[in-house]
Amino acid sequence: MNTAPADPLLRVAGLPGVAAAVEDTRTLVDRLLGHRVLRRRSADVSMESALRGARASAVLDGADAELEDVRAGRVDDARVKGALRVSGELGQLAETWTKAPRQVLARLHALAAAEGAPADALGRPRADGEPAEDPLGLGPAPRAAEVAARIDALGAVLAAPASVPALVVGAVVHGELVSLRPFGWGDGVVARAAERLTLIARGLDPKSLVPSELGHLELAAEYAEALRAYQSATPEGVARWVAHCCAAVAAGARDSLATCEALKRG
Repeated sequence: MNTAPADPLLRVAGLPGVAAAVEDTRTLVDRLLGHRVLRRRSADVSMESALRGARASAVLDGADAELEDVRAGRVDDARVKGALRVSGELGQLAETWTKAPRQVLARLHALAAAEGAPADALGRPRADGEPAEDPLGLGPAPRAAEVAARIDALGAVLAAPASVPALVVGAVVHGELVSLRPFGWGDGVVARAAERLTLIARGLDPKSLVPSELGHLELAAEYAEALRAYQSATPEGVARWVAHCCAAVAAGARDSLATCEALKRG
């Protein structure tokens, strides 16, 4: 008899509009994965995706950085440097992510906040009374006890059987972490990296070719509003957030398809 616990996100996957959004995005990602340039140049596409995604994630947290300046190493913003460190280590963390998410989150924060938070705060969940930056204007962050309980629940989600699409799991992981702001500084970079890690670990984007962070930046006008919809915890609000995340991943896939075409042209 199968005694594995049911995936707690089955209800989210069944919300109106979610299946269609997932399918459309998965079709586009599969088109990217089948591009013939990747037979020889997948590492180049992955590196470009990492760079573009890191810069986008830092900008969403308030950094002012042009892509070519980041590429040339001319940006001294702590958020940009942190996002680049995070992006550079995702491949090494994917296998551990579903087994020890707290450990990976601590590592992501230590990378993201190395130049933006005190050394004794790196990888440590914030305590009540400690500040939590709010670059998206989402309102007061939850108290430490709620953060701990919801991080535990995320661990259960990540450990559940892979019966729910990776896009749905990634969206919930991202939404939870941005809402919780568990560390107080660099949480946006951590949350977007965790979404991307989920897509890698669950097989949607195994070579980390899709800069989903870039998609969120392209849809920045909707990003905070969609997060507030998620925070409402209504079926409509959660479905809206998942659809937004699917659209962001699709935008990232289109960007990497453009990279592939540019490499094909030489």
